[in-house]
Amino acid sequence: MKSTAIVLAAGQGKRMNSKVQKQFLLIKGKPVLYYSLSCFQNSREIEEIIVVTGKESINFCKQEIIEAYGFSKVKAVIPGGKERYDSVYAGLCACEDSDYVFIHDGARPFLSNDMIRRGKEAVLDYGACVIGMPSKDTIKIADENGMVESTPSRNKVWNIQTPQIFSYTAIREAHEKARQQNMADITDDAMVIERFGNMKIKLVEGSYENIKITTPEDIVVAEKILEKIQKIY
Repeated sequence: MKSTAIVLAAGQGKRMNSKVQKQFLLIKGKPVLYYSLSCFQNSREIEEIIVVTGKESINFCKQEIIEAYGFSKVKAVIPGGKERYDSVYAGLCACEDSDYVFIHDGARPFLSNDMIRRGKEAVLDYGACVIGMPSKDTIKIADENGMVESTPSRNKVWNIQTPQIFSYTAIREAHEKARQQNMADITDDAMVIERFGNMKIKLVEGSYENIKITTPEDIVVAEKILEKIQKIY
């Protein structure tokens, strides 16, 4: 059963206030993107990796990251699309004979082998699963006027992360259907399956350290997390 990791690295990182795209910023001397690629490279659950990046970044990504660090499982570095779901679809189209796909944000550097393993076990059982963590915060649903409309029970609220893992056939077919509709409010691949996949999605525990690099403050936090991880290992 072939599993392919689709790593999204096409984000512009406008909130970083940097000319360098967030996935190429350095954490302890290595690009953010390096860390998740290294995890997939060393995982027994993953056979190949496809990196989706901006057209202008393909050569940099190949030379400065893929070749420089010897990521031999990377089979293709391809240009992404205008929106995240376009980039995911491009990655899906680049897969060859894949049974399962792990769709991961390259701006989440602290993926772990345990997350990959738990995700693989769940997708084999359910066909679709997402990595996430129970919310630590109370969540409020707002109305159109910015007033509190309701408060969902916290024990039912999860913060969703990546990777999001699916049967290749299911997610490819769901994306094909979705592309015939208005996808403007689609923010992750689980939503594509929810609307067009006709299947339940299993929630799988990730880690509160599986943060997404979005703002300059996140780099500081990421360095502290990496120091902690390096002390453990």
